[in-house]
Amino acid sequence: LQAMSGNEQDWLALRPQEPSPSQCCGSGCKPCIYDVYEKELAQWERAKAMQDKSLLMGKKEQSNNSELNPDTFTAFSVSSVEQLTEDTYQYKFELPGNSSLRLSLGQHIVLRGVVNGLEVQRAYTPISPGNAEGYFEVLIKCYEAGLMSQYIKTWKRGDEVFWRGPFGGFPYRPNKHGELLMLASGTGLAPMIPILQSITDDEEDETFVTLVGCFPTFDKIYLKPLLQDLARYWNVRIFYVLSQETSLEKLPWSYQENTYTGRLNEDLMKTIINSCRRKPFVLICGSSTFNEDMSRYLKAAGIEENSCFVF
Repeated sequence: LQAMSGNEQDWLALRPQEPSPSQCCGSGCKPCIYDVYEKELAQWERAKAMQDKSLLMGKKEQSNNSELNPDTFTAFSVSSVEQLTEDTYQYKFELPGNSSLRLSLGQHIVLRGVVNGLEVQRAYTPISPGNAEGYFEVLIKCYEAGLMSQYIKTWKRGDEVFWRGPFGGFPYRPNKHGELLMLASGTGLAPMIPILQSITDDEEDETFVTLVGCFPTFDKIYLKPLLQDLARYWNVRIFYVLSQETSLEKLPWSYQENTYTGRLNEDLMKTIINSCRRKPFVLICGSSTFNEDMSRYLKAAGIEENSCFVF
């Protein structure tokens, strides 16, 4: 077996690495990390066939021009870290000048982290308004054993973090739906907030909104002051469903009348839908089990699939 020539080894070292499953965030991004890999592989094969390394020069998949981009990762700097509950944090990132991410409603961005030499990617939805100038904010729940969480927990002010996007989103138009019913579990609140704020910020938008936030306990409800402010609008109602609270007596009285204990089940879903002022269009965001359960309860309550959108 002849030894591989130095030239061959050089080319092999330049060959793009196939992504591992942990790098795909599974949110159906266009382009997906696998699409980016296919594109780079084709570029590498072309360059190798022509023995011309300069064809690979444009290949580095990150940029520092601070423009969010779906194909390449861009570095953004952490400007503040705020702990909201024992395992949930709100991170603020700086945008150069007065620029904005220009996200449309409910769009997510993909974070890249390297943990123990393993590259991981996850999708998160900014909770700041899409047109916020000079910054964006992300709500992140850290899990004890989560690979990405280990990386995120090391962030401090001034760190550079790589993002690409935007992807997905809910094509919201003012007054298109009579009522939006938002079903959110935990950090599933994230894509709901910008949509809710765009409705309360627009005096012409008369859409009713019923937001149902599902959390384990009262202490684990995120962004309480913001939610309390939003609930003051004439067209917004907010309910909480707390799976691990047994009684409402310990809660502040202002929460008692709009909070349920236990789980959001089929009966409670019917009660909430019957209390809606118009036939709702439903937005769902949570874990895959939560999303499946909600879709099932909605069906039982007579809400068709074309009246639902799952983030």
